[in-house]
Amino acid sequence: MSTKTVRVATPVMRETLYDLVSSWTISLFLAVFLTCGTVVTVWVTTRPPKPPEAVPVELVELPGGFADGTPGETLRVDSPEPEVRDAIPAESVADQVEITEAVDAVVQMSEAGTRQVQQQFDTGGIQDVGKVGSAKGTGRRPLGFGNGTGGFPREQRWFVKFGERASQEEYAKQLDFFGIEVGALLPDGRLAYLKNLTNPMPTVRYVNTGSAEARLYMTWQGGERRSADVQMFAKANINVNADTIIFHFYPKETENKLARLELDYRNRTVKQIRRTYFAVEPDGGGYRFSVFRQILFQ
Repeated sequence: MSTKTVRVATPVMRETLYDLVSSWTISLFLAVFLTCGTVVTVWVTTRPPKPPEAVPVELVELPGGFADGTPGETLRVDSPEPEVRDAIPAESVADQVEITEAVDAVVQMSEAGTRQVQQQFDTGGIQDVGKVGSAKGTGRRPLGFGNGTGGFPREQRWFVKFGERASQEEYAKQLDFFGIEVGALLPDGRLAYLKNLTNPMPTVRYVNTGSAEARLYMTWQGGERRSADVQMFAKANINVNADTIIFHFYPKETENKLARLELDYRNRTVKQIRRTYFAVEPDGGGYRFSVFRQILFQ
């Protein structure tokens, strides 16, 4: 019997196609990962610092004085008494008669609506709190009201113009966007407020007195938009007559925006500004105020 010799092949180590493809895939993945990491690192390290958030600043004004002068002028008082600050002449019967006649003349010139507003909001009168003595000055009193630094207050200095061609719905959107609440002084003495003006039925509330109202408010001096306010009151089943005083109450945030726009328009101080005219303009999906005219004291 013959025997056969079986030869066993020696194993050979070599790279297969699978090994080549997998190694190239891993290498490519690592290269992409390192590249992305480098890009992210460079982007993070080179980003500009976040600007500090603006802190809201409330612009406080102190207009004051009397209505028959101009800013910067001071009262001249001729008196035998020594010169003192906040001087007033010595009282006499003639002086009291002259003051009474002047007050009567001012009251007669005031509009009926203004008198109603003053009564409703408890504005009160002006009292002379100076001391008897003499003072040097230009001879006329500073412009304004109260114990301030002079100049018109905002409600007398600002005029806001809403677009006459805007639809009723667009006008209501503008008021809601700025948070403006519409009010009317009713014949029975109550004050009716409207908000959410774009709703089919605006939200209504009533108060018996406006003594607690501290917001800036404006009344109509012209234009055709008053009729739009009347229609909004009609939607709320409130009858507004032709002689009814209608108010626009501005929230503090909107008031501060108007004050900043006024000062940035021509970089003038409040004492130098006689009138500022604002307009409402579309701004993306909302609206914004802009100053289109300003009148200064000469």
